Amino acid sequence: MLGKLTGAMAAACTVLLIGSPVVAKPGKTECIVGAKPGGGFDLTCRLLGGTLQSANLVETPMAYTYMEGGVGATAYNHIIGTRPGEAGTVVAASTGSALLLAQKKFGAHDENAVRWVGALGAEFGSVIVAQDSPYKSLKDLIEGIKAKPQDFSVAGGGAVGSQDWMKAALIFKAAGQDPKKMRYIALEGGGPVVTNVLGGHVKIGSSDVAEFMPHHTSGKVRILAVMSPERLTGDAKDIPTAKEQGYDILWTVWRGLYVGPKVSDADYQWWVETLEKLSKTPDFKKEQEARGLYPFPSYGKAFADHVKADVARFKILAQEAGLIK
Repeated sequence: MLGKLTGAMAAACTVLLIGSPVVAKPGKTECIVGAKPGGGFDLTCRLLGGTLQSANLVETPMAYTYMEGGVGATAYNHIIGTRPGEAGTVVAASTGSALLLAQKKFGAHDENAVRWVGALGAEFGSVIVAQDSPYKSLKDLIEGIKAKPQDFSVAGGGAVGSQDWMKAALIFKAAGQDPKKMRYIALEGGGPVVTNVLGGHVKIGSSDVAEFMPHHTSGKVRILAVMSPERLTGDAKDIPTAKEQGYDILWTVWRGLYVGPKVSDADYQWWVETLEKLSKTPDFKKEQEARGLYPFPSYGKAFADHVKADVARFKILAQEAGLIK
């Protein structure tokens, strides 16, 4: 009788262990930056590594590996093909990664080839005009584009098909115009965009709120709208969203992480749970804000679903703009 009971208990314990994998902390951690030092991917990895250690969620400092190429494509293919099961290795990603995946610029691998862990925060798209511009609202601007689309040139920090181009394309679409006919000037970052708007070389500037906010605050340019689901806080609290002004124009620039496709469920879950814990710590919140990021609590399956929905949406935008077939 006792033997039978012991056997049943043992079987129950076995089921419990199988159904509830032990989530183990990796001995060492590494964050791969798919670009040169100093950009958005680097910001993501540094924010993660610095706060993981200060929150005592890892025992040894995180290592950073720089893997430039294809705006993240080299890192994406590397983790899938060479290090698919490394438990302690994460790779930085962003909305730009989803956009490139949608345009098939990561090679043979699609958005389902890795395991998406979670986001560390987000920025949001915005549009500016010069302070002396006659356009005081997004509606004013869109009505102006409707009337004379050929008069409106746009500057953005990236080539045709980039995030800044896509943000501007959404505005032209809202005006009933073909984005393919948009006069777009590709520049290197938000600084040159502001310079070109101030110099009168273009009428519209497209970038993220953080890039434009200092110039808006100083009165040099006017941010007409932020492309966030809700009104932002802090310095941007008085700037209306595009949605508030009657236009369904959203552009969330999330910054997040993924792991290789063969990372175990237990190791993947450790990263998901650790990111959630980290996001609630005072130090992380402080560092997140210092880097111009807003909270974007999305982890595990919810984050993976968000990334895949972004890719699907971007594919439609890219097809409409003639960027892909």
